[in-house]
Amino acid sequence: MARKIRITLAALSFVGITLLFLDLTGILHHWLGWMAKIQLFPAILSLSAVTVIIIALVTFVFGRVYCSVVCPLGIFQDIFSWIHGKSTKKGKYRFGYTKALNILRYASLAVFIAASALGVISIASLIEPYSSYGRIVNEIFAPLYRAVNNLFASVEDHFGSYNFYTSEVWFRSAASLAAAVASFVLLGFLSWKWGRIWCNSICPVGSILSLISRFSLFAPVIDKAKCRNCRLCEKRCKSSCISIADHKIDYSRCVVCLDCLEECRHDALHYRFRYSQKENTATEQGSSSREDGEGRRDFLKTGAATAGALALGSLPIRAAAPESDSANLKTPLKPAGSESLKHFSDHCIACQLCVGACPNYVLTPSKDPGTLMQPEMVFTRGYCRPECTRCSNVCPAGAIRPVTKEEKTAISIGYAVVDYELCVAERGEASCGNCARHCPAGAIRMIHKNPEDLNSARIPSVNADRCTGCGACEFNCPAKPVKAIKVEGREVHIQN
Repeated sequence: MARKIRITLAALSFVGITLLFLDLTGILHHWLGWMAKIQLFPAILSLSAVTVIIIALVTFVFGRVYCSVVCPLGIFQDIFSWIHGKSTKKGKYRFGYTKALNILRYASLAVFIAASALGVISIASLIEPYSSYGRIVNEIFAPLYRAVNNLFASVEDHFGSYNFYTSEVWFRSAASLAAAVASFVLLGFLSWKWGRIWCNSICPVGSILSLISRFSLFAPVIDKAKCRNCRLCEKRCKSSCISIADHKIDYSRCVVCLDCLEECRHDALHYRFRYSQKENTATEQGSSSREDGEGRRDFLKTGAATAGALALGSLPIRAAAPESDSANLKTPLKPAGSESLKHFSDHCIACQLCVGACPNYVLTPSKDPGTLMQPEMVFTRGYCRPECTRCSNVCPAGAIRPVTKEEKTAISIGYAVVDYELCVAERGEASCGNCARHCPAGAIRMIHKNPEDLNSARIPSVNADRCTGCGACEFNCPAKPVKAIKVEGREVHIQN
């Protein structure tokens, strides 16, 4: 029954968070947005102490149920492993006990913590599970989902029904797509062959929780008196953490999937309070004192690495936000609510939930190494409408803090800059004024190039103090192939 409950909760969690990334209307974010905010790393960055404490307490009491119920990447791997198990008769019995790859595990965790502390979150997010799954959905599944949606929309349009509406299908970044495909292939292959090896050898969240779960109060426990050494549980364990040879379980790697309980034919495995009987505790742990000693040493090593990384993080060292490759800007544009480039780059985990949620196709993953795959604003397909606050409402990591529509109209994230050599009015090709007509803030007005000659060309003049950086002028500028007006970002956003 416990295993069925776990599978049911995992299925609901996986479907919910996947739909959250695929949501076209924004309606699901109202109901399911909390699912992104209970992910561990976003909760840490958003300083959600309550969420972090609850996850830690649940892990201490029940073990790493977070990895098997809440983490979408963990459930994603379980799906691949389950498919392989169903594909052949021996598929689900392909595992066996292996020693933990602790050097790789804690080296990966140390690199992750150091990258996070130094402000290079975009690099840390490459192995962070929630971010990785978000990119897989946003770059691989979302285009397919939108294509199917458009197919239904075209069919309904033929019959005069409009329950579906078309949505643009496009790949926003080659770098982000390549990272998503690489993650999909690598994780799919590893979970197909070795189950949860990624979670227990590379994943930083799994490594952090393993430090707590090794002391969990409840866990699967082997009754040595009843065990017949059939090894079915060991062969079924996708975490490779059950050793029947000495009747022990490595609880730092156990993700509490409870598959082992289903396989035991002799009632020798139970999920229960680990410390209720001294005899059983000695049976489980007496023969593994060496492993526990190693566990304590690993704990101390990791604690030292964490302390060192946090010490480095306290230094005034931060990765500088490089020049935007896509828009040739000195300062990239970040959405209202980001507060500053530093705040955004220090908190954004590149999960791209905001990218998929943006209805105006403004947000796109960065290609720059320092902010790799973190979203930036580009106005080639639309502009940031003053009434839209979707990205600030969905961000789980606090990189974009929630703002109201009224607050957004008073925030300046950038200012328009005119290149008069490219302006069609300056060249005398046409009487334009598109930028002034479409500016929602009234920051642009058309003036005579020669104030004393009323017949001279009228060119745009920008009041940078009034400009909010929405990009309406740049998007609607008819100059080709290069826009005559571009929006330059601000290092620190201004509250007007």
